[in-house]
Amino acid sequence: MTTVLITGANRGLGLEFVRQYAAEGWQVIAASRQPQPALATELNKLALAYPNIQLETLDVAEFEQIDALAKKLANQPIDVLINNAGIYGDERGHGFGQLDYQAWTKTLIVNTQAPVKMAEAFLPQIKQGNNKLVATVSSLMGSIADNGSGGSLLYRSSKSAVNSVMKSLAIDLNDQGIGTLILHPGWVRTDMGGPNGLIDVEESVTGMRKVIADFTLAQSGTFVKYDGAIAPW
Repeated sequence: MTTVLITGANRGLGLEFVRQYAAEGWQVIAASRQPQPALATELNKLALAYPNIQLETLDVAEFEQIDALAKKLANQPIDVLINNAGIYGDERGHGFGQLDYQAWTKTLIVNTQAPVKMAEAFLPQIKQGNNKLVATVSSLMGSIADNGSGGSLLYRSSKSAVNSVMKSLAIDLNDQGIGTLILHPGWVRTDMGGPNGLIDVEESVTGMRKVIADFTLAQSGTFVKYDGAIAPW
């Protein structure tokens, strides 16, 4: 059975990734900080409906938890790792001149370092898989070329950084047959994207899953929008 590991699986894009992959018969390892029934109601409903969903506790900011989960899943081949967990970080009143540097550090840990740590910790399992793909949900807000409005220093910098490191991993892991994809999900109506987003989670995830399904190693390290268009760096 084809296996996908998804971080941040309890809501938004992560929850929809779980739903769609489970419905297609994939073995889904759904990782989230608090997967308990009282705190992740919808995720647990999905797990009851689909026996191919495996719930795991994982706070990606706690790297010892990543190592522990990798050890627990040592014998589990992983075809696709989806680094979906992320935070916005920026808050009103804390823009340039009043920056919260602790919040910036936390944003970089979750959005930039954690996806790399996940790839590093689960590399043996990814090698065992057939797809051998690390897909990271980034954002067009990480694009330097597309930045015409400024602001959001914490979020923008973390996404620019994860784009850069995933591009490097594409080169570094190429000889092992392992690829990376950097995904822009669109402006989605989620808790992070807000109610004014242009698309819903189903459209976004359906598109990103098609990009993942069509992936070839020659595309490794590319920054791709949910509709398959290349995103600007």
